Amino acid sequence: MVAADSRAPRDGKFLEIVGTYNPIATKEGIKEIRLKTDRLKYWLGVGAQPSDRVSWILGKFGVLPPPPPRVSLQKMIPKKDREDE
Repeated sequence: MVAADSRAPRDGKFLEIVGTYNPIATKEGIKEIRLKTDRLKYWLGVGAQPSDRVSWILGKFGVLPPPPPRVSLQKMIPKKDREDE
């Protein structure tokens, strides 16, 4: 995870490395995440905008408020059983 200028290309120059995330689990089933929370809070404080995935991770670790769930209870009910609104 990096802090980057919005005008820079996606894989281009970045300002600072603020964390790492390895989504591939180890043999024990552990996914490794390392965050520099003080630097993350600094960049968010000066206006940095996290991507959707990064904001989800930061919400899980209490750096940001957790994002609202994307679950629609209406879609969990089969169409034939739904009440028309």
